[in-house]
Amino acid sequence: MVIDDFFNGFGGSYVAEILRRPIEELKIAFEALVDDAEFDKDLLQLQQDFVGRPTPLLFAEHATRELSGPPIYIKLEGYAHTGAHKINNALGQVLLAKRMGKRRIIAETGAGQHGIATAAACARLGMECVVYMGAVDVMRQQPNVAGMELYGAKVVPVYSGAQTLKDAINEAMRDWAANFQDTHYLIGSALGPAPFPHIVRTFQSVIGRELREQLTRRSIEAGTLVACVGGGSNAIGFFSSFLDDTSVRLIGAEAGGMGPSIGQHAVRMSSEDASEGIIHGYKSRFLVDSDGQVSATHSISAGLDYPGIGPQLAALGVSGRIEYTSASDIEALEAVRFFARNEGVLFALESAHAGAVAMRLARESSPDERPIVINMSGRGEKDLFITSPYFRREEWERFLASELHMVQKREEFK
Repeated sequence: MVIDDFFNGFGGSYVAEILRRPIEELKIAFEALVDDAEFDKDLLQLQQDFVGRPTPLLFAEHATRELSGPPIYIKLEGYAHTGAHKINNALGQVLLAKRMGKRRIIAETGAGQHGIATAAACARLGMECVVYMGAVDVMRQQPNVAGMELYGAKVVPVYSGAQTLKDAINEAMRDWAANFQDTHYLIGSALGPAPFPHIVRTFQSVIGRELREQLTRRSIEAGTLVACVGGGSNAIGFFSSFLDDTSVRLIGAEAGGMGPSIGQHAVRMSSEDASEGIIHGYKSRFLVDSDGQVSATHSISAGLDYPGIGPQLAALGVSGRIEYTSASDIEALEAVRFFARNEGVLFALESAHAGAVAMRLARESSPDERPIVINMSGRGEKDLFITSPYFRREEWERFLASELHMVQKREEFK
């Protein structure tokens, strides 16, 4: 396998001179191992025994009836070990790094799912793990921080910039530049300098392959696939087996946040605030301010709170193969509640953006149209500290007051 660094002009590898050697080393190793039968065998065994693949495809019977539209199916990717699709890529890259002779893994994380997946994969394969995480995300994703630490990872809060995902990426890049001899940087989304978008897509494509097989086995002809899009790892994996099948609509759901003004959302493909540029080592579409600097972004979901989008997804959007739309914070919260009450499935806030768009499509479509399939890329237990103030505000306030009271009592006892 030989990798092309670009997707119709997007992508590339725009890195400092010090990173050219590890980038080239990684590219050579990946091109060799991706066609290695022994590597594929080891990865498949881990996917089955450690991750729990294949993940289920659920017919959302009650949601379909409530929305009065086409049949809705949910690919329950959140049922994979560690609670999200992130484990697919993390496990593949840790195994790749181990074959390369590396001993240390570094990663960035936003919502924490990539961090916890990386920490678990490192624990399983015996690798040292350091995770960089924006200080804002550390505060709002404490359950995942606790999980990473339990798996033995060192979580490093990043206090520079907006203290979110883009700043965590910057710090991880600095670490890699200083320690690449024994360290592999495990990028969590389908972005960054080549060959990372190819690597992440390859390891996430298991989602699309499984979905295609599950639909065929049940004689289902999907009409529309919907996935949330931050950097884009779940989306490109979900869409991968359907890119050449133009009878299937592919829809990416971005974070509409609180509103249309710059700094209130993270909409890259259908926003006047976004433009083409080169950031974090690759060319794509990014949200920038009037001075051309990376803009502040907002999403209730930490995993979608990123100013750029993966280069292949940008190219597919420009070509029209993928349609992009957005869902607001409120719509995502409504989708969390809707699917929880109607299907007993708790969507992560990231995935709930796809759920919200699917709900909108279903209401606008007739029941005899071909099915809609949603990628539930992650489970929502990690977000209970965020969603509880919206869904049960009074009870949440009493809980926090009680916890603070107990802390004070313990301090007095000391």
